[in-house]
Amino acid sequence: MARPDSFFATQIYRARLPMRMNAELEQACLVLARDDKAGQRWAKAHGYRGYTSYASLNDLPERMPEFAALARAIDGHVAAFARALDFDLAGRRLKLDSLWANVMPGGGMHGAHIHPHSAISGTYYVSVPRDASAIKFEDPRLPLMMAAPVRKANAKAANRTFVTMQPTPGTLLLWESWLRHEVPLNLAKGQRISISFNYS
Repeated sequence: MARPDSFFATQIYRARLPMRMNAELEQACLVLARDDKAGQRWAKAHGYRGYTSYASLNDLPERMPEFAALARAIDGHVAAFARALDFDLAGRRLKLDSLWANVMPGGGMHGAHIHPHSAISGTYYVSVPRDASAIKFEDPRLPLMMAAPVRKANAKAANRTFVTMQPTPGTLLLWESWLRHEVPLNLAKGQRISISFNYS
C-alpha cells in the first residue's frame, strides 16, 4: 500500500532537570527583577509586561552561581540534541553564548520571534503557576503554504500548523533557533518564571 514518507522534521527536545535547584533559581530571578533597573527600563520601553534580563545582563553564569549550575546541567542536553540533529561539529561543542531570566506576571505575553545568530535555543522553567501560558511553536513553512487548506482540529501533531507545549517546573525545552515561537497571554495570577538561552 502506498504511503507518504516524512522529511524535513522539526524536532523539539524535552527533558526534566532535578528540581533541587529551582528554589535558588527562583530567588535569583526575583532578585534580578527587583534590582536590575536597566532591565526594568528595557521591558517598559519595549512593552514587555514583567521583567527580562535579556538586554541588560549578559553574564549571569559568571555573576551568580545558581545560573552557572543551570548552564552546566543544560550543556549535556544540548550536546545530546546536537547529536540527534546530526550536526557535524568537527569534534567541537556548541557553546552557551547568552542566558537571561524572565519573570512574567498575569497579563504578560511574548510575541512570536526567532533567535538569530544561534544554533540551538531553549528555555528552562523554574515556576509555572496554574493557568500559566504554554509555549507555542509555529510550522516554519507557514509563510510558504499559499493556498493550503487549514488543518483538521484533530490533526496529528506532525501535521499541525501550531504546536503548544505546557511546561511544568523542571522542564527543559530545546529547539533549533530558526523555529518561530511565542508565549500567549499569561492568564495565571502568579508569576511565570523561566530562563532562556542560546547556544552557537
